[in-house]
Amino acid sequence: MKGHEEKLMKLFWLRPAFQRHSQGSNWWRSCKKRTPLSSTLLLLFFFLLFISLLSYIGWIDLAKFGGYSSQKTLQNFSKKPTNTLEFPLDCTTWNHTKTCPKNYPTSYKPAANPSPESTCPGYFRWIHEDLKHWKQTGITKEMVEKARRTAHFRLTILDGKVYVEKFRESIQTRALFTMWGIAQLMRWYPGKLPDLELMFDCDDRPVVQSKDFRQPGSEPPPLFRYCSDWRSLDIVFPDWSFWGWAETNIRPWRGVLKDIKEGNKMVKWEDRVPYAYWKGNPHVCPWRADLMKCNVTNQNDWNTRLYVQDWVAESQKGYKQSNLGDQCTHRGMIPQHHYWPVRENAKCRSLKFAVEWGNNHAEKAKAIGEAGSRFIHEDLKMEYVYDYIFHLLNEYAKLLKYKPAVPPNAVELCSESMACPADGNWRKFMEESLEKSPSDSAPCTMPPPYQPQELKAFIDGKLKATKEVEAWENEYWDKQNKKH
Repeated sequence: MKGHEEKLMKLFWLRPAFQRHSQGSNWWRSCKKRTPLSSTLLLLFFFLLFISLLSYIGWIDLAKFGGYSSQKTLQNFSKKPTNTLEFPLDCTTWNHTKTCPKNYPTSYKPAANPSPESTCPGYFRWIHEDLKHWKQTGITKEMVEKARRTAHFRLTILDGKVYVEKFRESIQTRALFTMWGIAQLMRWYPGKLPDLELMFDCDDRPVVQSKDFRQPGSEPPPLFRYCSDWRSLDIVFPDWSFWGWAETNIRPWRGVLKDIKEGNKMVKWEDRVPYAYWKGNPHVCPWRADLMKCNVTNQNDWNTRLYVQDWVAESQKGYKQSNLGDQCTHRGMIPQHHYWPVRENAKCRSLKFAVEWGNNHAEKAKAIGEAGSRFIHEDLKMEYVYDYIFHLLNEYAKLLKYKPAVPPNAVELCSESMACPADGNWRKFMEESLEKSPSDSAPCTMPPPYQPQELKAFIDGKLKATKEVEAWENEYWDKQNKKH
């Protein structure tokens, strides 16, 4: 598999560097300028993906939520008219000229403008929080260049076109599918993205630590990545796997949602296995290895069923045991609202109590699972993923204090430059997630930033809910100890 990934990346990256010529001279066209997070939320999309994981493993029942027409928040995402023009991949032009086709629209006028009901989901407000560190100073060229230290690539948008300069290889094809997602956003909202320049790090753990930038004049570098936390200033961007994780046979998000809904139909909530369920690679980080200590043994049963996911073995078997929809046979316990806090220093005891609570309060746990299902279907549709990126990039571009230019070593990015040379799952998932025509609706309306008192209330509410669960847990174990 590794050899195939390297081949695919070379096909994309080893093309001639983008060059723009005018008569008698070379030039670049310039463009016009256009919280601390508390421990209550490690990061916006990490939280969203956590909710997705609950759905994957069957803790969230999606079977009851197959229809969306009655939901006000989704009324602006109507189906495209039957006469909408579609623009499939044009690999004929790409293979012949190695240049991006010119037939796709460069602008569009949506059939419907945002209505009062089309305000973006509340989690979009964290965009303001992620970018507030540069609100007073703006973002200079020097700040962006400082972010290059760990970045995998530089992304430039200029005059409605996308250019990318690669610095180093990413894990698997994360960088490739991240860029694919951006290319689909350009197809979804052609001509709507502002001119900008940014650095992107495809690794997991945040690197811009807030403690290093507390002194006046020590502005943090604006670095985009998939994860952040309350100690870090990395700017959160949706995970690459929304467009598919080819190496593990996980389909693009729209297909995954359908698979999960079908999987949930196989086993009713009440008939599901009453254990906490987790499946993954325990060797990624220490807390995962520590989690495996909570598995069932001859001496202890912590009400958990934890499985090691060997991706190498799975790839050899065709990923027959990795279909997320097939894993919807477990129910879990998600009191309070969307998740159940587990103590970092006492995982096994916390998990056992959590399962006991869920099994003893089945209706409450089920109701919370259903609320999570609604969140997945109503607030995490692919349309909202695109809208989140759209607003994130727009707000980011407003902070730029210089005019970006296309770097000499950059190449123009389009769907054909990535999909046409690809094969296997890489080509399959790109074709599945290809946006063939522009959206017929305008982006949702961005909500305002949190007011200080609102953010404090959010943090205090999260802390209160966590403390309440810990108090229940302490009471449970005190009673268990008295029995023995």
